[in-house]
Amino acid sequence: MLRGSKVGLRARHEDDIPILRTELYDDVEGSSRADATPWRPISPGSKDKRLAVDDSDQGHVRFSVVELGGGTLVGIANLWGIDTHHRSAHVGLGLLPAARGKGYGSDVVSVLCHYGFVVRGLHRLQIETLADNTAMLRSAERNGFVREGMLRSSAWVMGEFLDEVLLGLLAADWKPTSAV
Repeated sequence: MLRGSKVGLRARHEDDIPILRTELYDDVEGSSRADATPWRPISPGSKDKRLAVDDSDQGHVRFSVVELGGGTLVGIANLWGIDTHHRSAHVGLGLLPAARGKGYGSDVVSVLCHYGFVVRGLHRLQIETLADNTAMLRSAERNGFVREGMLRSSAWVMGEFLDEVLLGLLAADWKPTSAV
């Protein structure tokens, strides 16, 4: 398990899936804001790629996020679009509603940076998030990500186009925290 100061990132367990389905994916509006594809229901027992983990997919690493104190599941984290030639990847995370506002997001981003830069030897990490997602923007910027651009009206979310912010961080600019 990768450890931050508040959370750990570990492999997805089978018993995580019903909780993630109920608290993240069955939330139509929240799921629509977090995913670039249209929302659709996920049946119990489904091997949908958003829940189940395909360990053979080298371009996408999915983690479950747990509190360090008691091991309670608090969300998901992933590096996706991993490009081994350009040594880059995209960062994503989602916290369960009860876990939001507790500083977990910044810690998750920190641990993902450690994983991407130290463990995987990547050169660049990138985040795309909705312009009104202040929690993700704050978590990214606390970890050294820089706003590189605005993608105007690029995300179709619940009946309207929304702007997205593009943020990037280079390994040379990353300042690791003492945890991890």
